[in-house]
Amino acid sequence: MTAFRYEAARSDGGLVRGLLDAPSEPAAAAVLSARGLYPILVESSPVSVRRPSRRTQATVFESLAAFVEAGVPLEKALHATERVVSGRLRDALARVAQRVREGSSLGAALGAEGTFSAVTVGLVRAGERGVGLGAALAQAATQLEREAETEGRIRTALTYPTLLAVVGSGAIALIVLFVIPRFAALLADLGQALPAATRVLLALSAGTRSYGLVFGAAGVALVVIAARAINEHRVAWHGWLLRLPIIGSLRLALASARASRTLGALLGAGTPALAALEIAREAAGDAAVATRIAAARGRVAEGQGLTAALEATGALSSNAIQLAAIGEGSGRLPALLAKAADLDDREAERRLKTLVSLLEPGLILVFAGLVAFVAAALLQAVYALRP
Repeated sequence: MTAFRYEAARSDGGLVRGLLDAPSEPAAAAVLSARGLYPILVESSPVSVRRPSRRTQATVFESLAAFVEAGVPLEKALHATERVVSGRLRDALARVAQRVREGSSLGAALGAEGTFSAVTVGLVRAGERGVGLGAALAQAATQLEREAETEGRIRTALTYPTLLAVVGSGAIALIVLFVIPRFAALLADLGQALPAATRVLLALSAGTRSYGLVFGAAGVALVVIAARAINEHRVAWHGWLLRLPIIGSLRLALASARASRTLGALLGAGTPALAALEIAREAAGDAAVATRIAAARGRVAEGQGLTAALEATGALSSNAIQLAAIGEGSGRLPALLAKAADLDDREAERRLKTLVSLLEPGLILVFAGLVAFVAAALLQAVYALRP
């Protein structure tokens, strides 16, 4: 995603400014139009938008929900909530309070800030239209808490493989940069012929010490070039990832869980299906899945049923589609979409554990193989020494 700075007009003639994430300038303008704004200026921003953590945002919405449900005026609720946060989020709330004081709705004020996710802004807008602002704020907090829990489980599962990779790489670097050079100096003083494995090891060590910075700079350049290429072809890249074994099903389950939970929350709050699909597209977190949801939205706009459109485009997992079909037929679509999101979360966690269970022994074998090669090369040199 790219950060875009925008200036747009509200339906009452007021101007709003802010930042938002979008894959392109037309997509950013489309997001603004979907929010009921009229884009005046949309330009790329040199600074990317980094939102506060979901758990911190959940605290904000929980506080606002408690104050609003207790009958506290919205402006005072915003000022009181400012005290429970700090940094950028506190400044953002101050600006939101200023917009509300000037006559803006809370949903429009949050959307103009660019700090809060489209899902939470959509829930607040839906609450303002009829289901109740307090209930919508509480639902937004619950949504953010669930997303934070999912992120936490993913980070926990990846902690050990990451630590293993860092420690193993450090150990190999220590051997190559410090241990082997001293051993090479000792062998050079003896002036004897060395085994082939030892010569390869010493050459690799010397090359790493002599050209390590060059290789590192080239690697960084390749990473930057690859990142730019991926960003320009994000949909194709994410589509390729979805076709991979294990990784593809994991990404689809995660994206389906986010989209299903967003759809369920918004539809349950009274948001029209087309608007809910647009926000779910933003919340999917996968460009290929987002493209499928956009295609499903087009089908719904043409009169096709929601579940049929999602199934035709493959926007959600098979479990989510089945539950959505049951919910659409029984009038319990929001509840069953939320249930589908929970099932997809558990499926994603299961697949993540499978991936980690394959990754951990793979890393151990790689580093063990490298250490074994170093040890064998050095031992061969020692045994080859003639008295």
